[in-house]
Amino acid sequence: MDSLLINEGFPLLSFLIFFPLAGAVVLFFFSGEKFARLWTLAITIIEAIISIPLLTGFDITTPKYQFAEAYSWIPQWNINYIVGVDGISILLVLLSTLIMPLCVLASWKYIKTRVTQFMFCLLIMQVSMVGLFVALDFILFWVFWEFMLIPMYLLIAVWGGPRKEYASIKFFIYTMAGSVFLLVAILALYLKNGSFFIPDMQWQSYSTTFQVLVFLAFFLAFAIKVPMFPLHTWLPAAHVEAPTAGSVILASVLLKMGTYGMLRFCIPITPDATFMLAPYILWLSIAGIIYGGFTALAQSDMKKLIAYSSVGHMGFVTLGIFVLNTRGVEGSIIQMINHGVTTGALFLCVGMIYERTHSRELSVAQGCGKFMPWYATFLGLFSLSSFGFPGTNSFIGEFLILAGTFEFNKGLALAAIPGAVLAAAYMLRMLQKLLYGTPDNPDQSYLKDLSFREIVVLAPFAVFVFWIGLGPQPFIDMIHVSVGNMLDQLNNWHQVQGVAQIILQ
Repeated sequence: MDSLLINEGFPLLSFLIFFPLAGAVVLFFFSGEKFARLWTLAITIIEAIISIPLLTGFDITTPKYQFAEAYSWIPQWNINYIVGVDGISILLVLLSTLIMPLCVLASWKYIKTRVTQFMFCLLIMQVSMVGLFVALDFILFWVFWEFMLIPMYLLIAVWGGPRKEYASIKFFIYTMAGSVFLLVAILALYLKNGSFFIPDMQWQSYSTTFQVLVFLAFFLAFAIKVPMFPLHTWLPAAHVEAPTAGSVILASVLLKMGTYGMLRFCIPITPDATFMLAPYILWLSIAGIIYGGFTALAQSDMKKLIAYSSVGHMGFVTLGIFVLNTRGVEGSIIQMINHGVTTGALFLCVGMIYERTHSRELSVAQGCGKFMPWYATFLGLFSLSSFGFPGTNSFIGEFLILAGTFEFNKGLALAAIPGAVLAAAYMLRMLQKLLYGTPDNPDQSYLKDLSFREIVVLAPFAVFVFWIGLGPQPFIDMIHVSVGNMLDQLNNWHQVQGVAQIILQ
């Protein structure tokens, strides 16, 4: 428990976990679509406001887990309720709390059936997202990991598109398969340590064979969630069929659960296996970057285009993680946030044009920019951000990742650069078609520009595009000490293990 800074005051993290759950329970007893919308919006706004002290009270000078709470849960099995945040998790928690009110507003008119049940699922999703990023007991982590599955499945299966059954079942099967591997790894570590406390499992002298097996179990679970090529096939179907809020939650938060797991568990629990298997994962990341770029370039469905772009963007994130240096890892964490902001905003833009044209095909919406100047402005900004235009948020993340990759291996970095070029190609192609189109554009004069509600939904994303793009240092400062501490321990571990091998020889 030395790694925890116990919070003696208001239990902030527990409030952030269970307040949405209490709000969801209220929906059981009150009916009415208007009440459900207003109540859920109020709960998520309060949640976002209450999360701000995490930012203002966070100590950037220590790698310890802050705002920590520890209570006995199931003492006979040594299972405890332990939560806390450090530099690796705090931005992801804030992303989870700040994005949910915007998802509620985006669904205000989009969802017309079973509104109360839809809002209930959103609140349950919030519980699982926050809980997962703050959990420091492995059973608690696994409970939140599994808790997320049901509401996300329902969002796709009940409120999804024409192929919602196929997409939801595929999502469920892939995620459940990953959960089995994750549970096996957790139980194996428990048998070794006699504890589920995550910090106690890190930097232990496990055998190389044990580390490799645990690493592979972790990696399969997290790679499915990211998703990494070639385990990505559930993602386009889920994105295309999910309602707009479901796509935003998937892109902005759920995919980050996989990369967060790689940082939190793979590196500090299985460091030898990480060094051993990192080269293979790096080339898988390059494959995902190139594959995602080319496949996105071939799409005519806007949601599919953005979904496949996520495969490429998350390939950059895993690339940054496994180059195992400061620039790469810091860039990967910043890029997780950037991808959540930019891709979430792009899915909102697609949802807004779908509400007007009832189609996601580029050919149906082409030329709409002439009649929707506000929409054109936001779409242009988020498209530029998506391919890392200087001055936007994604430029900072990709620059740090590529700088870290060049530091690690110049050939690997050169292999990743075409991914950035492809991102510019498919995003500018989409932007050109939607804003200008061709001489034979369909009549778009009936289209109405963004409403005040829709501008309110998109404006916070635009703020973060410029804030991170023009002033990233506060965000980097928040993660720097935790990342540095993890990499220092990793390098020390590598040196100690190398000396031990020399002595044994």
